[in-house]
Formats: sequence, structure tokens, C-alpha cells
Amino acid sequence: MEVAAMRRTVFNEDHEAFRETLRAFIEAEVVPVYDEWFAAGQAPRDFYYKLAELGVFGIRVDEEYGGAGIDSYKFEAVLYEETARAGVSFGGSGVHVLLGLPYIKLLATDEQKKRYLPKFVSGEEMWAIAMTEPGTGSDLAGMKTTAKLSGDGTHYVLNGAKTFITGGVHADRMIVCARTAAPTAEDRRHGISLFVVDTKAEGYSVGRKLDKLGLKTSDTAELAFVDVKVPVEDLLGEENKGFYYLGHNLASERWGIAFGAYAQAKAAVRFAKEYVQQRTVFGQPVAAFQNTKFELAACQAEVDAAQAVADRATEALDAGELTPAEAASAKLFCTEVAHRVIDRCLQLHGGYGFMNEYPIARLYADNRVNRIYGGTSEIMKTIIAKDMGL
Repeated sequence: MEVAAMRRTVFNEDHEAFRETLRAFIEAEVVPVYDEWFAAGQAPRDFYYKLAELGVFGIRVDEEYGGAGIDSYKFEAVLYEETARAGVSFGGSGVHVLLGLPYIKLLATDEQKKRYLPKFVSGEEMWAIAMTEPGTGSDLAGMKTTAKLSGDGTHYVLNGAKTFITGGVHADRMIVCARTAAPTAEDRRHGISLFVVDTKAEGYSVGRKLDKLGLKTSDTAELAFVDVKVPVEDLLGEENKGFYYLGHNLASERWGIAFGAYAQAKAAVRFAKEYVQQRTVFGQPVAAFQNTKFELAACQAEVDAAQAVADRATEALDAGELTPAEAASAKLFCTEVAHRVIDRCLQLHGGYGFMNEYPIARLYADNRVNRIYGGTSEIMKTIIAKDMGL
């Protein structure tokens, strides 16, 4: 039995129909093989073609390129809720739509869109983005990877390394952030540009598939570039404006993390409720104890609050009105709520909560990175404080 949902207006009949289709797809195509993906450390590449057939990749892509032309993030919100509900993920494919697509829509020329988007929608080319470098972390202005224009002006020569790149193993196209000019004394962020790199290009290599605490089915890798030739036609946007572009799209990225965290917290309450109703100790169900009732009630209240924040951010994002500070606030609140709720729900499982065969254990590990990637909680507080005039 599902926990009763708080009254909400963010979804309509189309979203609920998509939810039903997605739930059936997950039960048929993901749940039976998810343990295999977990052991392998990634979802199989062929699975992404199934997502493409389901229409997941093309929802926000214009019809002329093979998409549905629906300019809304609400279908992705449904996806977050349904994967969390089932205790699964779609591997590293999340960055394909949430991170890759906004850059194409914002920056690509008509010619580039004609080349990129049909294969994006079909799953023939999976996309990811390479920002972080060894030793720089959140300090993107400190990146060392370079892209130098060739003497004849036909291509850039890319050299450097990246790490923590989600989707990095399966990616066919990688948006790479690199320096095309040195930073200035006035602005360390000057000189960064974005390039769409063919991962089959000579000199491009995927290093270690990183062994993470959580997100085990998501392929996360180290990348290296040695004299990789990138045609000038694959410069995304204008030279030296990359840092601005990265900042522009951070709101949608942080929304995704916030909404995903809320969905995980909601799922944790569901898992815990089902467990305590079935588990018997001292001759009675764990659910019969007052402490259990109080703990789950407190968790449900926090989930209700996180849902309201996540829904409000979704509406603002769809309206093109989600500010950096609002996105930071939503991410901070929802990820901190999820941290508390999932920990308390795991506690209610007792020792079994520490076993990976139970979804709460995997959820606990998966959730931890939410307060780190996309900007740490400390960075979110800095953004909010600045917006407050502090």
C-alpha cells in the first residue's frame, strides 16, 4: 500500500498516463535484471535504445528532429519518481537528457541541431558533459584542459584530462569544457569554451570506470585527451563564453538533483512502511511500536515539505523563471531532507537495512552524492546568502 500523497497540481492526465507506461516498462525491463546491472557497475548500452523507443529522450526535442516538442521538465519529474519508487535507476542515461540537451537547445546552430538531435533522440548517440578535472573539483575556473586552434583554422587540438564524468563509458558525444584563452587578472573564468567531441576520435580515451560508493549502475569514468582534433564546426556557442553557459544551465541541473532527492526520500518512506508492517519482533509487527509510528510520521511530514519545494521549483523551471538562488535553495533543502529521511528509514530496517539486497541500502548509498555534485551544500548556502545580500 502506497503512502497517501499530499494534494498537488503539478501533473495532469498526460503525465499520469506517462507514469503508468513508465511503471510498466520498469517492472518489465529493469527490475528483473537490475541486480545484474548492479554487479556489472553499469546498465548495458542496448538498454538506452529501449529508452529511446519509449520516447524518453525526445520529449523536449522539437518535432522536426524526431522529438515530441513538449517544452516541459514534468515528464522527467515523473521519471525521477518512478525509478526511485522501484528502487532502480536508468544507468548513466540521466545526463543525456538533463545535462546534454539544454546545451544543444541553448547553443547549437541550426546546422548542428540537424546533425546532433536525430541521433540524440534515437539513442544512436549518447551524450555526456566533461567539466571536472583532477585536483580542481568545483573550481571550474581552474581547469587546465586546453583547445588550441590549428594553423589552418579547420580544427582545435584538445589536450587534458577529466574525472567524475557520469555517462563517460557509454558516451558517443562528449561536451568538453576546455581553455581556448588564458584567464585574465580581472576574470579567472574568461577563456573557457565548449566543444562537442566524438568519443571515437583519435587521442580520446576512457580511463578507469570509477568504483563509487553509490550509483553503482551509472558509468562514471576518467577521460584523457591527447592531441584530439575537434572540427571547428563542433564548437558549441562562442569562444571563451563557456563559463557563462555552464552557469546558465546550472539551474536545471540543480532542479534535477533536488527533485530526484525528494523522490528518493518519498521512496524510502514507502520501503520502510512496507518493511515494518511485515517484520515481526517480540511477537508483534515493528509497525505496532509507537517509536516506529512517530519516526515514519516525522519522515512523511518532511517528504511533504520537500514535495512542495520540488513542485514549486518544477513550475518555475517550466515557466523559465527558476533563478540560481531558488534552484540552490531547492537543492539544499531537498537533499538535506532526503539525507535525514533515508537515514531514519534505514534505521527502521535494523540490520537488514545494511544489506544491499534491500533497496533502502542502495538508496542510502545513492543519495549521499546529492549533497556534493551539482555544487555542494556549502556552495548552495553561499549562493543563497549572496542573494540575501549577505
